[in-house]
This record gives sequence, C-alpha cells and structure tokens, in this order.
Amino acid sequence: MTESILKAYGMDPQVSQVESLTSGLINNTWKVTSEGKQYILQRINQQVFKKPPEVAENIRRIADYLKEHSPGYLFVSPVRNTAGDDIYFEDGKGYFRVFPFIQGSHTIDVVSNPKQAFEAALQFGKFTRLLSGFDTHVLHLTIPDFHNLTLRYKQFETALTNGDRKRIRHSADMIADIKKYGNIVDAYEKIRRSSQVKQRVTHHDTKISNVLFDQQGKGLCVIDLDTVMPGYFISDVGDMMRTYLSPANEEEKDFSKIDVRDDYFKAIVNGYLSSMGDELTGEEQGLILYSGLFLIYMQAIRFLADYLNRDVYYGARYEDHNFVRAGNQVVLLKKLDEKTEVLQQIIRAELQTKTHFIF
Repeated sequence: MTESILKAYGMDPQVSQVESLTSGLINNTWKVTSEGKQYILQRINQQVFKKPPEVAENIRRIADYLKEHSPGYLFVSPVRNTAGDDIYFEDGKGYFRVFPFIQGSHTIDVVSNPKQAFEAALQFGKFTRLLSGFDTHVLHLTIPDFHNLTLRYKQFETALTNGDRKRIRHSADMIADIKKYGNIVDAYEKIRRSSQVKQRVTHHDTKISNVLFDQQGKGLCVIDLDTVMPGYFISDVGDMMRTYLSPANEEEKDFSKIDVRDDYFKAIVNGYLSSMGDELTGEEQGLILYSGLFLIYMQAIRFLADYLNRDVYYGARYEDHNFVRAGNQVVLLKKLDEKTEVLQQIIRAELQTKTHFIF
C-alpha cells in the first residue's frame, strides 16, 4: 500500500522499513526507516479534515514564518516530495505527508507528573508567543467552528428538541446541570465581542501526546498542527486543564476517581505564563480559570448532544458510552468550579512572578 507513496518521496521501497504507529492519533501514521534516515508518514483523515491541501498550506506558512523570525526554534516541517509539494495525493488512497523523525525524542500518552504538565504548557505557550506577529487572517479554518461554544450550545438545544425521547428522559438531571452553567456561554459571547481578547495562532488540541519530549523529560516542541487556526488562548489552556487536571480521563465510569489536582493546575499556569507572560492582556489574564470551565463545559455538551442524537458523531462502544462521558465531564466541571477560590489564588501568585500584574 505504501510503495508508491515512498517512491513519491524519493525513498526506495526495497530498502525501506515501515512500522505502523496508531496510538491516539486521528491520522493513520507509520514510522519509516530508509537508507539510515527515519521519517513519520501520515495519511490525513479526510473525515475530520475535509480539505487536506489547506491543512498543508497552514503548516507551510507557519514553518516559513518561524524559519524567518525564530530560526532557532525546533519546528517539525513537512518533507517536500519529488514534485516539490508538502502532501501527496493518490486516487483511492488519499492524501499523505512525511515529516522527519526527531532523533532522541518521544511522546507520552498520559500526564503522570506536574513537571510534564509544566513542560507541555511551556511549549504550547511558546508556540503561540513566537507566532504573535503572524497574520492569523491567512490561516484556513481546518475545522470551522471547532471551539465555537455558542454554536455547540445551539446544537445541544436542537438535540433536546429532535433527539431520542427516551434518552432525553434518561438524561434529565444532567440536562438540568448543564443548563445551570449557561453563564459560561454568556461569558464566551462577551469574549467574542471584546477587543482585549485577541485572536492568536492557536493549536486547539493540547493533549500531552502533541508535545515532543527529549530523554531528560524536557519539552522540545509541539506537533500535530492540523487543528492550528485563529483562536483564543482559552482553547489551548482549557484543553490542557481538561486533559491534565484529573487522574481519571473522560472514559472513566467511576466518577469518584475524578478530581482537580492543584499541583497540576499550578504547573499548567506556571508553564503557560512562563512563555506567554505579558503577551496576555489584563482581560485575558482574568480568563485563565475560565479557560478550563469553557473547554470542559463544551466537551460535556458535545458528548451529551451526541448521546441524545443516538451517537451519530462520536460513535459508541456501548449503549450509554456518550452519556457516561458527558457525566464524567460534568463532574470535572463541578470539581473545577468548586475550587475557584483556591485556584484563583494560584493564578494570582503566578501572575505576580511572571508578568506585570494587571489582573
């Protein structure tokens, strides 16, 4: 299957070794060893990314900007194929691309200590800061309205009207909980109207597996840039909070295992502010905790809406899979909200050491 693709990138299939890498990735991914060099080969998932050439164009523009303005930054640029393009299309197989494999690097799937959370937050913040002079208007929206909370809430309301009646009755308590937090949507609308909350180059998928680490556990750079689009910093910080704070992930059925770990929260804030610091406006500094509420709430309503719509988007491995995932996120949301006072104290302390304190 990969022979013609390897040839398109100037590799000899007869002397190349191909190893499948599938853990946690949207795109099909392989590690290729060819004539002493190693590469990452990916097939872009067109169910998620409808226009792969636009994804490639975004990444190339960012690569060119960083090469000019931050030449010392490690950015994993795509390898051009023999035609001089960043992606290769083959009828019946799809779109493919190749990246160099960074020797001595590795990824991790689950955050296991605050240091990892700090390093990841540092790298995601650094990525956005280095691109602070980049014109976000030239970036394509690879997933339109990806983090548009107002739209997600409207989709939830539509599911309440048109969804499965039995599942709606079964979800009555959770629906009530979600409606109680409608102020999170109101706050998002204020953000969209504010000139003090900036549109920045935002990664939008800040799970720990999207950071490369060296052998000493130091962050090297961020990877998997398909979701890089114009956005608000709350998307990146919020997704780190959603995926790093609790020892239990979104699949956990035992909700008693869900918690918000203060030391991980501090690590995220410390790492992100160590990079972004004074890049954040005063209004943005006041939205750090909100970031977590925003992203967790949005994921909760997306899971529940899909459950009410009979799992047409995420699919389900068992009958109430998305109901459980939605409930998991609602519990995490409540846990974060309950700790507001303690977490705001952490934020204030970190801001005082990292920035001109204006929050």
